[in-house]
Amino acid sequence: MKKFLVFICFVLTFSTKAIGKETTYSKELFNKALSEGKVVVVSSWIKYCSSCAGQMEVLKKAKKDFENMEYFAFDVTNKEIAKFFNVQYQTTLLIFKDNKEVYRSIGETTKELIYDALKSFI
Repeated sequence: MKKFLVFICFVLTFSTKAIGKETTYSKELFNKALSEGKVVVVSSWIKYCSSCAGQMEVLKKAKKDFENMEYFAFDVTNKEIAKFFNVQYQTTLLIFKDNKEVYRSIGETTKELIYDALKSFI
């Protein structure tokens, strides 16, 4: 029974929700979005992080619900990008408006709170 429970925990930890993350950030696209006056959302993730997957799921829905928003994601182990944004942890969410950072949270995965943050800057 103990082995079965360990197996279930292992499967849940590495579920398909944690798969499919990719770095979509590029400096050129980020700067272009800012210059066009878009609200820019940047999130960090790391492989097998379930809270990262949860945040990304909320942001995927938000892209459909909010116009004039550009979304970028990056693997927090990419030291160059992490240093540029001063991000040290996965599941960090940043929002930029008018060429400056206006919001930062770590570990936020609640749809209501993420949507509230987005609404306040759109």
